[in-house]
Amino acid sequence: MERMILQLGMFETLALAVLAIYLGNYLRKVFPILKKYCLPASVVGGTIFAVISMVLYYSNVVELSFEFKAINSLFYCIFFAASGAAASLSLLKQGGKLVIIFTILAAALAACQNALALFVGNLMGVNPLISMMTGSIPMTGGHGNAAAFAPIAVEAGASAAMEVAIAAATFGLISGCILGGPFGNFIIKRHKLEDPALDGKEAVPTMPIDKNSVVNAMFLMCIALGIGQVVTLILKKYGISFPIHVSCMLGGILIRLFFDKKAGNHEMLYEAIETVGEFSLGLFVSMSIITMKLWQLSGLGSALVVLLVVQVIFIILFCYFLTFNLLGRNYDAAIMAVGHTGFGLGAVPVS
Repeated sequence: MERMILQLGMFETLALAVLAIYLGNYLRKVFPILKKYCLPASVVGGTIFAVISMVLYYSNVVELSFEFKAINSLFYCIFFAASGAAASLSLLKQGGKLVIIFTILAAALAACQNALALFVGNLMGVNPLISMMTGSIPMTGGHGNAAAFAPIAVEAGASAAMEVAIAAATFGLISGCILGGPFGNFIIKRHKLEDPALDGKEAVPTMPIDKNSVVNAMFLMCIALGIGQVVTLILKKYGISFPIHVSCMLGGILIRLFFDKKAGNHEMLYEAIETVGEFSLGLFVSMSIITMKLWQLSGLGSALVVLLVVQVIFIILFCYFLTFNLLGRNYDAAIMAVGHTGFGLGAVPVS
């Protein structure tokens, strides 16, 4: 019996992504452990949907095919633009030399991730293009970099590169969420660290936002996307390939710099931009996961697991022995080391 292929358009895919988020939110309420380890609803619901899709495929019932790349790219770029708009120059200055040290460490970790992926992949006889899809591209870069760079490997002959990259990014996202808390707890207790500045203080309440702030935030993020596209096209003209989502982040940074210099209180607007970013990230992650073709990973099973587990172990050791020590071996260093594990395992959202 020939398997039927069901083609789902952009809007059907978007609707399924939202339903997956609703499912994830429900399961987080039913199973508190999911919330305890900060597993996003989009990851929980999206993963379940991807598994169902795989079961339907292997049962010869139907193969689901999605049209999602354009709208998925839109939401991811909005998220990065919002992340850029959260970058306050005054906050960056407060970081001082620690920001410079962390930047060097982040670059070193990314390089080591790629070297490790190629080395372990070579030992296991894995195509180097596939091995690279378990290195810094999906781990430090997250789903956005995976979606941006995997097509290059596909064009070079690695047909499963996209699925491997998205799977690696998802694995990193989940493992980063699960390991971050326990890892931080281990460092703080082992070195008997504490943060006196937090003693007796309550959490700062979230600032309420109004409709106008949200609408304005959305408009500004659209401007950031336009700036990002112009930057990407200019760089491309000079032979420089630059991911569009990073250019959009630059657009967000420029918008933040403008409003930081502009008179008035803009905290409500910044809060609205953060909300828009969270909304966009949730949809991007959900769509990325529900559209995964897990059956294409069957031939890589054990090798892929080994490559990813080795990455996780290496990142934990790197952040403990290098990041924590070089940033001062104090409470703040412990927090930044934990953030670095998230940065190396799932990019900005996890860190």
